[in-house]
Amino acid sequence: MANLKDIRDRIKSVKSIQKVTSAMKMVAAAKIRRAQERMEQGRPYAFALEEVIHHLLPDIDRDMLDLLEVRDIKRKAYVVVSADRGLAGAFNTNITKIAQQEIDQFGKENVDLFCIGKKSRDYFKRRDYNIIESHIDFWNELDYDNAMMIGRSIIDHFISGKVDEIHVVYNYFINLAHQEIKSEVLLPLMYNEKEIKVKDRLYEPSKEKLVSSLVPRHLNIQIWKYLLESYASEQAARMMAMENATTNAKDMIKSLTLEFNKARQAAITTEMLEIVSGAEALKE
Repeated sequence: MANLKDIRDRIKSVKSIQKVTSAMKMVAAAKIRRAQERMEQGRPYAFALEEVIHHLLPDIDRDMLDLLEVRDIKRKAYVVVSADRGLAGAFNTNITKIAQQEIDQFGKENVDLFCIGKKSRDYFKRRDYNIIESHIDFWNELDYDNAMMIGRSIIDHFISGKVDEIHVVYNYFINLAHQEIKSEVLLPLMYNEKEIKVKDRLYEPSKEKLVSSLVPRHLNIQIWKYLLESYASEQAARMMAMENATTNAKDMIKSLTLEFNKARQAAITTEMLEIVSGAEALKE
């Protein structure tokens, strides 16, 4: 059995960790409120814009715009959206694992990587994947300009013909306890005929002009959506991880306190036995 000093030091250490995890939970809870508000405000606009574009695509010539060009897929680009920091449970591990599976299935030598977040950059850099660009240390000042800057280089990579398809792997926020990893095709823009609902609409100006105007905006909004969804998911995952860590620390403190009391009682009992034995020896 460990001595009293060792157990007392462990209890002190666990209590210190508990204070840290509790504080981190509070910080994540404060951040997620703002992140969730921004995400929920952006979703309706992104979905509405996507619906309009998908409704227009079947009626136009795809050759009119480079962003609509469908090619034989020989080379892909993957945009992996992770976090800069850890301590968020399996948030970063799951995203990099799913991305790596898809990349390896297609062939890592045929994939260019855009890493958003330090964790994904470090993960794929250690494994010698072809990282074209990485973006880190911007989450605290996250705004729409970040999305436009990131989106510009990704879109240019497709327009220049360096890749034939661009995928985005990110965390989709469902609720505080659940985030779903999604892998979506960003470019070229495609539509599902089954999801297109025929509506009687009049367009002014022409459909071609609308598509030429809306598609670049749509792509920026999509990148912005990916960032907002991922950031809200990160804070939710961190809040839940820190809550679990705080609870586990509390349970560990109870267990160590019980062990400490048992050790102290055993020490007291041993001392009493030694005193009684000594007294009996003096009598004899």
